[in-house]
Amino acid sequence: MRWLALCAFLLASPALAQAPAPVSPSAQALAKLPAVEPQGFQARVQPEQVLLGEPFVYELVITHPADHRYELELPADLGDFELLSQARTPPQGEPAVTTFRLKLSAFNLGMLTLPEVPFLVSTQEGPMRFMAPARTLEVAGTLPEDAQAEGADLKDIQPPTEVAIRSWTLLWGLLGLLAAIVVGLVAWRLFQKYRNRPLAEVKPLLPLDVRTRQALDTLESEDLPAKGKVKDFYFRLSEIIRGYLGERYGFDALECTSSELMQELRRKKPLQFPEDGLMRFVSESDLVKYARAESTPESCREALAFGYELLDKTWPPLVPPLTEASLVSNASGPRVS
Repeated sequence: MRWLALCAFLLASPALAQAPAPVSPSAQALAKLPAVEPQGFQARVQPEQVLLGEPFVYELVITHPADHRYELELPADLGDFELLSQARTPPQGEPAVTTFRLKLSAFNLGMLTLPEVPFLVSTQEGPMRFMAPARTLEVAGTLPEDAQAEGADLKDIQPPTEVAIRSWTLLWGLLGLLAAIVVGLVAWRLFQKYRNRPLAEVKPLLPLDVRTRQALDTLESEDLPAKGKVKDFYFRLSEIIRGYLGERYGFDALECTSSELMQELRRKKPLQFPEDGLMRFVSESDLVKYARAESTPESCREALAFGYELLDKTWPPLVPPLTEASLVSNASGPRVS
């Protein structure tokens, strides 16, 4: 039996060694989306000559319809490059032009390849993807061409060296003690002055569903679309829905981009959650807020109705079912000592 088990292990080992590395959930979801091509795409590197360890800018310029919104989904592994920062210029013009600037640095010499850069594209037909092609560039050293002939070369990291410095620890300690005494005296006087003042009444915070429904009722009563304030309406409604989702599921939804919002909700996997409706609302609100798209009063009413629907389907929180042990415990009643 041991011999058979050993043979089975040896036969399975090559298959395990050749198994592909698991793909992150976000990359899997993005790969399943249909592809879309922009109307135009340009990529350039500034400065043109990239030096080892020195930052450079990789600029991606995408020309696309005004009702499309491009979100950068940068991969975690950039190979021989390190991401220092990234910036995005909002879409401008008709057709719209969106510019992404990635500040990178290279830590290898020679011909290096920047990997493909994926984008999540929000359209009226639903989310899609666009893959910016990979780019090969040459990374040069920072030493001059005659450095080797002159005897200069890259130096290794030097070990730590002790350096004598003047210490002001005692002086700063005395100043800190003096400041603490002054602060304590001021605090004591303020306490003596205000300790007999009556405390202001603090109203308890209403439940989340009550506050959200009140905000939706207030927005509906203002009737902003009828006053020509469609953009203000979508900004207010988006803030109400994002604030509710963030407090309900425990994340900062107000600071998330549209793609980050959907990814965070998919990761938490809320039950009975209207994901398709939220994706349609996010795409429509982004088009109105950022692409200056028009929206009819009927569309505004449907968007507001979705806010109520989202609240009804996700509140109150589901109560976990009682286990058999808890039922027996409740049926037996309290123990009498």
